[in-house]
Parts: sequence; C-alpha cells; structure tokens
Amino acid sequence: QVQLVESGGGLVQTGGSLRLSCAASGRTFSGWFMGWFRQAPGKEREWLASVSWDSGLTYYTDSVKGRFTISRNNAKNMVWLQMNSLKPEDTAVYYCAIGRDTSTYDYWGQGTQVTVSS
Repeated sequence: QVQLVESGGGLVQTGGSLRLSCAASGRTFSGWFMGWFRQAPGKEREWLASVSWDSGLTYYTDSVKGRFTISRNNAKNMVWLQMNSLKPEDTAVYYCAIGRDTSTYDYWGQGTQVTVSS
C-alpha cells in the first residue's frame, strides 16, 4: 500500500526557512504527481505546489511562488518543500500527497506542523 511520511516541520521565526521532506513508498510513481498542501486552523486545505514525477515540471500557487520550492528525487522516492522567507500566515499543518494529475490526489501523509512566530 502507498505510504507517505512527512517530516521537517517545527517552530521558526519570521523570515526563517524550513525544509519539509516526504518519503513515499508502496508503488512506482511514474506518471503521477506529488503535491504539497497545508491547512491552517479554521481554514480550508490549500494546495501549494506540485511536481511531475517523470518530467520534474513544477507548479505553484501564487502565494508561495518565489518563496517555496518543490523538488523530488525519483531514485530515493523523496519529495521536498523548501520554504524560505516564512511568515506567520504560513503557520499550518503541511501535507504531502500523490495523485494521477495535478488536481486529484489519492494518497495523503499524516501531516507535519509548521509554526512561524512573529
């Protein structure tokens, strides 16, 4: 079965950086997309970025363009989200997910908390 395990969350000050990791296992991911999402208390889940497993093409929501970078290593079945210039509004639980296109995600990790202090 597919398993996604996030790590790397924590507490950081405004302007700081964090790198989230997602370890994927359970199947081959060729042809799939990996995405990062977040959900803040009282808010809906928000898509942040996606990467094509095969081509490495990346996609971002406007609010994180230029600050966050998604990357993957196919050989290691790993995906990362490098987050720079963090703001208090980036505080949320961050999830990685895998799906067959950029808008449909079938498998989800358990989430990792990111807290940005002002």
